[in-house]
Amino acid sequence: MPVMHVKDTVLEAFMKEAFEKLGIPSDEAGIISDVLITADRRGIDSHGIGRFKPIYYDRIKRGILSPRTRIDVIKETATTAVLDGNDGMGHVISHRAMEMAIEKASTQGLGMVAVRNSSHYGIAGYYATMATEKGMVGITGTNARPSIAPTFGVENMLGTNPLTIGIPTDEAFDFVLDCATSISQRGKIEKLARENKDTPEGWVIDREGRARTDTGGILEDLVKGRAALTPLGGIGEELAGYKGFGYAVVVEILSAALQDGRFLKDITETDEAGNPRPYHLGHFFMAINVNHFIEEKRFRNIAGKILRDLRASEKMPGQHSIYTAGEKEYLAWQERKHTGIPVGEVLLEQMKAVQRELKMSDYSFL
Repeated sequence: MPVMHVKDTVLEAFMKEAFEKLGIPSDEAGIISDVLITADRRGIDSHGIGRFKPIYYDRIKRGILSPRTRIDVIKETATTAVLDGNDGMGHVISHRAMEMAIEKASTQGLGMVAVRNSSHYGIAGYYATMATEKGMVGITGTNARPSIAPTFGVENMLGTNPLTIGIPTDEAFDFVLDCATSISQRGKIEKLARENKDTPEGWVIDREGRARTDTGGILEDLVKGRAALTPLGGIGEELAGYKGFGYAVVVEILSAALQDGRFLKDITETDEAGNPRPYHLGHFFMAINVNHFIEEKRFRNIAGKILRDLRASEKMPGQHSIYTAGEKEYLAWQERKHTGIPVGEVLLEQMKAVQRELKMSDYSFL
């Protein structure tokens, strides 16, 4: 399918204006747009501007996502806090939560903030990187609408539930492990749909436990509960799918139990009567101040040396590189800052529709 490349700052400006037109305050629209364009800059196309309309725009229009974000502090200590996001914009809520965790860690060494009644917060790595940029270890996770089937199960029970860790290094890029606890996630399947491609076998199973590859049907059946994503490791125990299942459960508990939030099948866009409602997601954020253990410069050097030794180890025949987490995203940005962000035909049409409906400024690429 035809693809054009658009400068990142232009796409960011488009999203910021659109969010403002939807009633989001300018400073908050800036945070949300920055989270989304950061995904595209890092080559994570499943969570960038491709998510703008189907996730945020459409949910605001449907009334299940509030453009005005009100954050209440439910409980707070020197090292911890519990926040209620009142079903506002997840990026804004999460940005504040990680700021709080970092502030607490700066004086106490550790900070952790749990959030309830939030919404989709974009790439988890954005918040972990907020900590690494301050010389701290950052950890975050979130639950999500049911997508993953438990090992030996076929019913979608758990969200894709990323467990994300950022670690500062002395290299040009920090170590940022940002991945779902499923083999893949809905955003990548949506991207395959826009590209008219099949879903790789093993990513999805149906209620009979059979692998599914029909991307359009998968997206429809994931919503209806007739298909489910498989956990990291895959179907059954042979390739250790129970490990991905177990980590998904850890994230679910830390995203619900600490903050008295929603979980599992109670995270849906409709109530018992079928009426639309917010998702009520939960998140958690941790910051660890390495200076309370060792001098930051020395920590960065050791972390960097570990990564360099790994990349320098013997390669498989035919392979030229070993990559450590965060490296491919850094390389993607080095390329995309010159080439621009790829925008496919389907996404372009979505943006044109938004531009017309909101009576936005003219953008040369539309």
